[in-house]
Amino acid sequence: MNRRQGTPVTVGQVFSLAWPAAVSVLLNNAFKVIDQFSVQWLGVAAQAAVGACTFVLIAFYAFYSITAAGAAPLVARATGARDDPWRRRVVGNGLTGSALIGLLVLVACGFWAQQIAAWLNLAPAARLEAARYLFWLAVAGFPLTLAPFVDSVFIAMGKTRRVMGLQLLATLLNAALNPLFIYQWEMGIGGAALATGLSRGVAVILGLWWLVRCVDLRWPDLVPDNVLRWILSLGMPVAWGTLLYALVYWGLLAWVISPLGPAVNAALGIGYSALEGFTWPLFWGLAAASASLVGRALGAGDENRVRQVIRRASWLACGCGVLASLVFWFGAAPLSSQFTEDPGVLAKATEYARILAFSQLFVAFEALAGGVLEGGGATRAAFWWSAPFNLLRIPLAWYLAVVEGWGAAGIWWAINYTTYAKAAGLWWRLSLGRWPGLRRF
Repeated sequence: MNRRQGTPVTVGQVFSLAWPAAVSVLLNNAFKVIDQFSVQWLGVAAQAAVGACTFVLIAFYAFYSITAAGAAPLVARATGARDDPWRRRVVGNGLTGSALIGLLVLVACGFWAQQIAAWLNLAPAARLEAARYLFWLAVAGFPLTLAPFVDSVFIAMGKTRRVMGLQLLATLLNAALNPLFIYQWEMGIGGAALATGLSRGVAVILGLWWLVRCVDLRWPDLVPDNVLRWILSLGMPVAWGTLLYALVYWGLLAWVISPLGPAVNAALGIGYSALEGFTWPLFWGLAAASASLVGRALGAGDENRVRQVIRRASWLACGCGVLASLVFWFGAAPLSSQFTEDPGVLAKATEYARILAFSQLFVAFEALAGGVLEGGGATRAAFWWSAPFNLLRIPLAWYLAVVEGWGAAGIWWAINYTTYAKAAGLWWRLSLGRWPGLRRF
């Protein structure tokens, strides 16, 4: 390698790419908050349905992320190598693959909406609302299948601010359309799904227009060939990891958390959605920006620049992790109290935040190492250093919480212990500096 030596990488350069990506994730997370808020006047059943469908949407996202995760390292390397024809071919194949996968998922969602809602084990009224929500999502959700691919391609090319702009547009439209469809047009919970699809649709159309102009995409590039198979092979480990992550939390809820009582359930909801919902985007934004820089440096054949990116990003990860730990520890009670007035729930949520404070630094480095490995094309390595420890959370949490009698604290410490292991393994693999060739056909 080392065909070209680029300009030295600075912390400011990494940060300038990272903060728009972090804001994009915050805006993306705002969709479920907006839906949850907007349906509250429909009743408890509608709110329960929207909340329960979160895990279904994560599972759907796992399928949508196959082409997004698989194309990103190829696009980044083609950009770094200034190989425009190769980049067009990757983008065209990935876009076709995204559309085909999305259609399959949405057709299945439409036909099996009632069965999927039944699997959520909800009360009859909430189950009916969940089925209605999923059906309308199948009708209007096609833009959601393309959005991850469009976003990942722009990030791989270093255009994180463009992604932030698209997310901001979609979020504002969703907030405006929800009350119109849900209440004024009396569509109920189906209106929330329709508003999500249409708001995403506007942003995706604009994003596709920008993307076609950026890469000079042509019709022949959309014809799938062996590049699509390569994209799928790179993206599948990431998709399996995302799906497994969702299933692990589903298992924790069913077998360990729920038996301990509703207060522990609520504590997880507050900690996971409210607290980590704001800190995780910081870590993910840094990882996405670093992955983009590393992928482009690998495409340019500049290994020295790869090492510079990782070193500069490490300082930022350390700062973000320490900041998150301080927020979790000192802000545990005051922040959690904004989401509950129940003393029992507040006590459990505060306990969650203070225990998880001991792992936030490691979460930052886990996200950075995993994101850079995936962005550099080492998606299988990232999977094997993450997935087994995620699975371990279920038996370990059960052992600590039930057998050892730690209660809810045992669950949170099980999450901490497995996070330490994942961070150490991923960082060790990253330090080896072995990257797949990913040479073009």
